[in-house]
This record gives sequence, structure tokens and C-alpha cells, in this order.
Amino acid sequence: MPDGVCGALIQRVSPRYDGPLDIVWLPADAPKLPLGRIRLHWEPASRTGWNVSAHLGLATAEVHLAFWPAAPDDWPRLVRPTLHEVTGLCAALALATEALDLSNRLAEV
Repeated sequence: MPDGVCGALIQRVSPRYDGPLDIVWLPADAPKLPLGRIRLHWEPASRTGWNVSAHLGLATAEVHLAFWPAAPDDWPRLVRPTLHEVTGLCAALALATEALDLSNRLAEV
């Protein structure tokens, strides 16, 4: 990762095993992750490969989502299924929350 960054913010995850994993670098002084967003961080493993970790932004905190120790050089293929599932789940939960909020507003009328 470049100097001065704390990780990569996931922008889009392709459902294809060989599809793109679009990211934007997060500066080291970036604020907390927005709700439902995922940050990746990777560094060389002690013996071989890469130690890759993922964090998920929740409403009040950032939580450790996953860790892939000593992942091979093609680690994006390894982490893609987890990232795709979590981004899909977060999108579904956001939609359900909006629907519930709308339902509650309509019930007040």
C-alpha cells in the first residue's frame, strides 16, 4: 500500500471470481468508516504471501470483519466472495431499514 494510507475502501465487488475489486485509497487521517462500507488492509506476511484484514463500518463503530493470514499473491480472488456477500447483506439491510422508516412515517399520518 502507498505511504500515508490506512487501507483501501471497497467501492465495488464483482460477483465473478475473476472480476474487478474496485477500491479507493483511504488516507491515514480518514474519519471512521461509513455504515456498511468495508476497508481492506494488507501487509507482507512473515514468511510468504500477505496478511489481509477487512473491517466493516457500523452505525457506532468499526468492527473486524475477517482476516486472511499468509494469503497468496492472488489474494483478491480469495477475499472477493466474503466481500461480495457482506456488501450484498449491507445493501439489503439498508433497503429494509428505509422501508421500515417509510412504513413508520406512513403509519403516523
